[in-house]
Amino acid sequence: MTFPLDPSARGGPDGDVLRRAAAERFARWVDHGHPAGLPLPGAGRTRRRLRVLHDLALADLSLARLAEGHADALAILSELGAPPAGPGERWAVWAAQPPGAVLTARQGPGDDWLLDGVKPYCSGAHSCTHALVTADTEAGRRLFAVATGGPGYTPVAGTWQAVGMAGSDSPDVRFAQVPARPVGDVDAYLRRPGFWHGGIGVAACWLGGAQGVADALRAKAGGKGPDALLAAHLGAVDVALHGAVCALAAAADAVDRDPRDREGRAEVRASRVRALVADVCARVLDEVGRALGAGPLCHDMEHAQRVADLTVYIRQHHAERDLAALGAHLAGAKSDPESAL
Repeated sequence: MTFPLDPSARGGPDGDVLRRAAAERFARWVDHGHPAGLPLPGAGRTRRRLRVLHDLALADLSLARLAEGHADALAILSELGAPPAGPGERWAVWAAQPPGAVLTARQGPGDDWLLDGVKPYCSGAHSCTHALVTADTEAGRRLFAVATGGPGYTPVAGTWQAVGMAGSDSPDVRFAQVPARPVGDVDAYLRRPGFWHGGIGVAACWLGGAQGVADALRAKAGGKGPDALLAAHLGAVDVALHGAVCALAAAADAVDRDPRDREGRAEVRASRVRALVADVCARVLDEVGRALGAGPLCHDMEHAQRVADLTVYIRQHHAERDLAALGAHLAGAKSDPESAL
């Protein structure tokens, strides 16, 4: 992974430069047909899907964020029976619903709907040609397909100040009477089994980023004479990463066995895997930081950016809020065969 620098910057990578570089890599990934070779979740090759996302993140977390959004959008279009993406189209999924930001949709002339308001955390706001966006209607929340870059579509300057994941280009976007097409019925985006399958794909990206952070520790441990402390940190990291890999593999196989979630386990499965992988990523960041100290964070631009990227990316897991939701789901439920040997 190469991080272009702005010579006039403060010694680190310039956010706009990182955004443009990630956008170029994303466009090449789409244009060279890589998404076509990515199996849909539950199609019998979900391990392969997760491996591709993992490997993208191992190389470049911002690219992985854009590619995962595009891959998720293609899966959603297929699952909800919408027309597929066209050649060269780059899609995103913008469904964040933090307090305060409101995006509404009302039916306009003909079959079009019109979007008005602000949607936060729109990864690929400048580089995606289309997006699937959740918006509030009088009947409830729905998903809409929208083309970007036309009249009324405006990424809000200054709303993505992140150092980590700067290249993911995730500002707020303001919509002013932007035409959109509904995809699925009210709440169809959340009700479908693929919502939870897609969440496992995000965890695969997190794990790829953690593997990349761990590579700095492996290189240091392999380049020195015997060092018991480095070896202990590397052993702890290896055990944590191995456990996460096994959890993702088991989840992928379970998705393939029951892609339509007839057994009703998709939510618990995805929630467990996301929480486990997020904890593993945090452990890796801590172990590698304590093992290597400040040196690589101050003198190795690629490692420092990867650490910053992963620190931001895993905050898509909402920590105790997501654990509380999992616990509430489990309370009083029958035992889950996936949690037993």
